[in-house]
Amino acid sequence: MAKTGGKGMPGKEKIAILMVALGNEIAAEVYKRLDDTAIEIVTLEVANLRKVTPEQRLSVLKDAQEVLLAREYMARGGVDYARDILERALGPERAHNLLTRITASLQVRPFDFMRHTDAQQVLGFIQGEHPQTIALIMSYLEPAQAAGIIGGLPATMQAEVAKRIARMDRITPEVLREVERVLERKLSTVMGQDFTLAGGIDAIVNIINNADRGTERNIMEHLEENDPELAEEIKRRLFVFEDIIKLDDRSLQRVLREVEMKELSLALKGATEELRSKFFKNMSKRASEMLKEDMDYMGPVRVKDVEESQQKVVNVIRALEDVGEIVISRGGEEDLVV
Repeated sequence: MAKTGGKGMPGKEKIAILMVALGNEIAAEVYKRLDDTAIEIVTLEVANLRKVTPEQRLSVLKDAQEVLLAREYMARGGVDYARDILERALGPERAHNLLTRITASLQVRPFDFMRHTDAQQVLGFIQGEHPQTIALIMSYLEPAQAAGIIGGLPATMQAEVAKRIARMDRITPEVLREVERVLERKLSTVMGQDFTLAGGIDAIVNIINNADRGTERNIMEHLEENDPELAEEIKRRLFVFEDIIKLDDRSLQRVLREVEMKELSLALKGATEELRSKFFKNMSKRASEMLKEDMDYMGPVRVKDVEESQQKVVNVIRALEDVGEIVISRGGEEDLVV
């Protein structure tokens, strides 16, 4: 049965849906604030995203809004203040569940990477582990999730694990961290399979196309290292500043009418001579001379500033494509239609 809302949905899937629901520009801003590991995880999850129903999208957005409000209330007046407001707005039970989730996330608990993973998925990869390891994992999971896992174990294993949980006392932090590291690597391998599904690639390409060049490089470098096939598929669909060389003259002239000369002069500081020449030949003699003077007068500039200006030019091109004024060739095609 298909899910009709966000309840019971794995946390990573919720994040992927949220990124898509936020739209390309906002999602790109979110990417700028993530570290490399988070960028890789979110990118793979968005690429792996299947069809999302309007109900799921609305549920995830509503959930995110409630979490943000709760965090704001806690920042203003602490847990009690947040509880009082949330109980009035959402009711005692929902307020309690929301605050429990938030306070739990404020400090990372052992095996946190499993807490938002489907019980059947966890079950599938821990069945071969030693009963003591399974007991250790389950003692740190939410009771409902642990119940789903223990219920799927063989009868003899159920009893053995239950006994070990009951007798478990203390474990050194070093041993706990080592078990976590091993299992997290194993789980990420399992969850990283079969993610090149139809529909997901377009979403992540749109986000990357709206991100800054630094974020784009981070994403692509990680993907090229960990999944060359997916990286190649995304790269094939991306449009970057250097791809302007593929635009026909009429398209480029249309783009030039929308781009500020100040941004263009900065963007071309980091361009190849071939690409510069393409721009110059599609401008009037006077305009091209003025542009060249601006570039010479500018002197040395920061790479970051050049990349930002190049991204602004690319954004103009994508906006014109979205409204159908130009068509960008992708995937090695050479013919362009205007």
